This record gives sequence, C-alpha cells and structure tokens, in this order.
Amino acid sequence: MLLAEKVVLVAGVGPGLGQAVALRAAQQGAAVVLAARTPKILEDLAGKIGDRALAVPADLSDETAVRRLIDRALEAFGRIDVLVHNAFTMPPMRSLGKVDLDDLRAGLNGNVLTALRVIRLATPALIESRGAVVVVNSAVLRHSRRPFGPYKVAKAALLAATQNLASELGPKGVRVNSVAPGWIWADQLRGWFEFQAAQRGVPARQIYDEVAATIDLRRLPEPDEVADAIVFLASSLARGVTGACLDVNCGEFHH
Repeated sequence: MLLAEKVVLVAGVGPGLGQAVALRAAQQGAAVVLAARTPKILEDLAGKIGDRALAVPADLSDETAVRRLIDRALEAFGRIDVLVHNAFTMPPMRSLGKVDLDDLRAGLNGNVLTALRVIRLATPALIESRGAVVVVNSAVLRHSRRPFGPYKVAKAALLAATQNLASELGPKGVRVNSVAPGWIWADQLRGWFEFQAAQRGVPARQIYDEVAATIDLRRLPEPDEVADAIVFLASSLARGVTGACLDVNCGEFHH
C-alpha cells in the first residue's frame, strides 16, 4: 500500500490516464480527489472508487474554480499529500514557421500556466504535508518531428517550469517530478488508429503493429503502466527523487 493514508488530488481526470491514476492511487490506499470539467466522468469514477473519493467538477483554467477545488479537498480530507497534474490542451499541429502565434500562445496557456496555477494554489497544503507533485508531460520532449513543434514548445516549457519548482519547493519538503509517456494504448488512440486504417484500407491491427515495430518492447504502453510510474514518484519509494522526468514509452525513445 504505497499511498496508505495519503490524499491524492488528480487534476485532469479524462477517459484514459487520469482515471487509471485515480484507480491505482485508491488501490494503493489513498483517498482521491477527482477534478475535471465533465461531472459525469467524475461521478462514474467516484462510484468505482467508493467513499474515499471526492468528485469536484472544475475548470482548471479558472483560478476561482481551482481555489474552490483545493478548499473542497481540505474540507473533506484535511490535507493534500500528492498532486497529479494531468490536464492539458492540445496545441495546434503545424510547423513553427506557419503556426498562428495566438494559437501557440493558447497552447502555452493551456499547458504551462494552467499547471503552474494549480500547483501554486496547492503549494501551501503540500508544504504542510511535505508532499509531492507529479506532472504528466509527453514523449514529444524527445523528438523534433513535424508538425509537433508547437506541442514540443509547450511541453518543454512545462518541463522547465516543473524543474524550477523542484528547486523552489525542495527546501520546503515538496518533491516535484514529471512523467513523459509515449503512445498510450487507450480508447482515443484506438480511434485514431482505426481512422488511419480506414483511410489506408488496412486492418487497425496493422497500424498498431507498424508503430510497435519501432519500439524496443514491441508494444505500446497502457494507462495502468503510466499510472504505476506516477504512483512510484508519488510514494516514499521515490523520496530521494525530485526534478526528474521519467520516460514511460516501452523504449520508443532513450533519454
């Protein structure tokens, strides 16, 4: 029970990784605070976890909503030991030479400033608990393929922010780390592979096999595998780890 008696706030509970993180944290003994824009997703997930889950619909780009989220978590459980920031906004997929700069700015706002806002507002509670932050980043950090430039700019800035926060919060007892998943084999990616397969007139499995053939383990990571890495970084097993970015990509990239 790596997170026994801990309170884990998962900011950004989508249909894939966010849910896996919440379930894994609960299985490891934590009370879990679930935050996302869609109440139905939160309610369904809280129902699976039980009375140790608190669902708080929140727009993480809204400071008032984030303050309310933190207050609700503290009212319910009295503390926050771990913040997992999983929310993101997909930047435009265009080359840096052509992307609209307003769209690039929106990508930075949705990925970097939103994360910074949530972490800053949770910081007093995390200092009190001598807690941990785990930010979900991306394997886009490890390549420069077109047209991922705007995405990489946003995620590289997010990594820089989390590394600096590790230095700022470390003396106060708070660890700050990141994970960088590659492909995550969940419903959204399945849909994308199925679309590609239909365009090419081939089975969807062929798309999977072509991608997997470029990866050391010859398969794509699944949500639970990324969630387990996050739980590790949140737990006392990683008590000497801060400022790190752990790749979880089955060997697609080496860093």
